[in-house]
Amino acid sequence: MKTSLPSRRSFLQLLAMLAAGGQALWHTRDVQAAIETAKDAAASAVPWPEMTYRTLGRTGYNASRLVFGCGAALSRQPRDELLERAFEAGVNVYDVGTRRYYDAAERNLRNFVARHRDDIFLISKALTGIDGGPDDGISAAQARKAAETWTTALEESLVELGIDHLDAYYQMGVNNPNMVRSEEMYETFLAAKRAGKVSHYGISTHENAASVLEAAADTGWYSLAMIAVTPAGWYDWNSRKLLDGTPDMKAIRPLLDKARAAGMGLVGMKAGRLLAGRRWLGRGDPQAFDRHYDEKLLRSHLSDFQRSYAYVLENGLDVVNADMQSYAILRENFVAAAMAEEYFA
Repeated sequence: MKTSLPSRRSFLQLLAMLAAGGQALWHTRDVQAAIETAKDAAASAVPWPEMTYRTLGRTGYNASRLVFGCGAALSRQPRDELLERAFEAGVNVYDVGTRRYYDAAERNLRNFVARHRDDIFLISKALTGIDGGPDDGISAAQARKAAETWTTALEESLVELGIDHLDAYYQMGVNNPNMVRSEEMYETFLAAKRAGKVSHYGISTHENAASVLEAAADTGWYSLAMIAVTPAGWYDWNSRKLLDGTPDMKAIRPLLDKARAAGMGLVGMKAGRLLAGRRWLGRGDPQAFDRHYDEKLLRSHLSDFQRSYAYVLENGLDVVNADMQSYAILRENFVAAAMAEEYFA
């Protein structure tokens, strides 16, 4: 019986894993740390593909299809080695968030920004502090308070990042279309833009996303929208599952096209969250989206996570934001974003 030999790529990965993992285990006696080190070494043993790019709505920026989500990754410590590797490979969009939510993430991004400010598109974001349901009305007093909160957070973000200008600043986690349509908020953004503090206005949403995106498209004010969406449809932040009764990604496509026609660059997030689940909420389902894929994608050598990223990128999104806290995950996400279009040609 003939036994097939491993490919050169697999062989290199195996050698790198054995060497790095063994060394880490010898020095730390920590098996989990050795496994993570081995994975990172395997990821570095083979060449990376070339990144692909898309214009982000009315920003006009030629953005890498992978956005480095810095919030969770940098909340506790700097990760310059990961940021630099992503930058060297072609990632040019970095998304972070206020210290009020992401602790020290902006401060821990500061040195990287100082080295590369002219070569990256930098996004941050802040909550407006308005509590209530997605259908509640917004009073004039609430709108003024939200605008003040957002402006103060913007000023803090600039200080934390050590800069005087951001490319975009979002209303973070917005779920209320009335807040999206708030003229008070928009005038506040315009004042910040006139002062040279920010160029573009955006939103991020994990709840009531369809109504929020529709409202944003109707205003014509927004350059960017970051939405929680999966191949199977809208991801719901409250349940940490698919939104009950959600249409799938293809059925959502007309709304995405409307938003893009209104000048918004569309950024995906949470595309693969259901595959992993949450440690305290139970295990995920690696095959959660398989019924939405055609045979070509299912037969591909992509991982389950890579398939989810490739699918949302080729079914309505411009770029995808990913939280990447290790070299191996960075490379996995990079490959998916860089090669997504090849699986839908």
